[in-house]
Amino acid sequence: MTILLVALGVVIAALIAGLLYTMNASSEKDEQIAATEEMITSEKQQLETEYKDLAGEYDGYTMTIHNDSLLKLFNEEKIKVNKLLEELKTTKSSNAKRIIELKKELAALRKVMVHYVNQIDSLNLQNKRLTNENYEVRQKYASASATAEQLSKEKESLNEVVTRAAILEVYNFSMTPLDKRNKKTDRASKITTLQFNYTIGKNITATPGQKTVYVRLTRPDDELMTKSNDTYFTYENKQIACSLSKDFEYSGEARNDVLYWKVEEILQIGNYRADFFADNNRIGTFTFRIEKK
Repeated sequence: MTILLVALGVVIAALIAGLLYTMNASSEKDEQIAATEEMITSEKQQLETEYKDLAGEYDGYTMTIHNDSLLKLFNEEKIKVNKLLEELKTTKSSNAKRIIELKKELAALRKVMVHYVNQIDSLNLQNKRLTNENYEVRQKYASASATAEQLSKEKESLNEVVTRAAILEVYNFSMTPLDKRNKKTDRASKITTLQFNYTIGKNITATPGQKTVYVRLTRPDDELMTKSNDTYFTYENKQIACSLSKDFEYSGEARNDVLYWKVEEILQIGNYRADFFADNNRIGTFTFRIEKK
């Protein structure tokens, strides 16, 4: 009987030991499964973050692309990233196989992203270089235009200077009143001729050749002194009358000359003016006075 009890005790102890071992092994397996699921869940969350970051990078680069073909490919990849992100969000953590596949997809997408970014940088660099070149061309054109404009102004100014320099000048003007015996007289009532002496100055810039000098004599009341056979000449695009005129040959050297006005009217007492013209320019203005009656 005693032997039987001992044998039964041994069997029960063995069964209890086996049961305890089985229960311990099952507990370790559950812990391993729980740890694996936690790891996969963490991996999934990290993967979602990386997909979102990649989608954000695509959004950021879109505004910098100015090439239509590249922009189209870029948008297609961006759509693909967002589609896989949505799939990842709905994939259960228990589907470790698909999560691993999506991680591999992310690595491939990143390589494509790097390739496109390199293309974008290359195109932007080319655009920047072209922009700089265009700017330099515009600057050179603007500089050339400014230089041309300045040269044009200088030429115009020089032409004006040359034109002014080419204008003849009258100086050494004097008026001598003469009586009927060609003697000088101071009395207006005895004056029969007004003699005008003057010099046309030297001017090597002026065009030599046949020229005409015109003189307008103005009385103290500002009326023009004229004869019945008035002579007209052009001045400032107008035809105006003159009192005296004389043709002469101009060589560029100074020339002394004289003009005479035959008095056929009663001379007023006061200041008179003599304006000289030649080559459509006023070349001298002088005053003289008749004092006595």
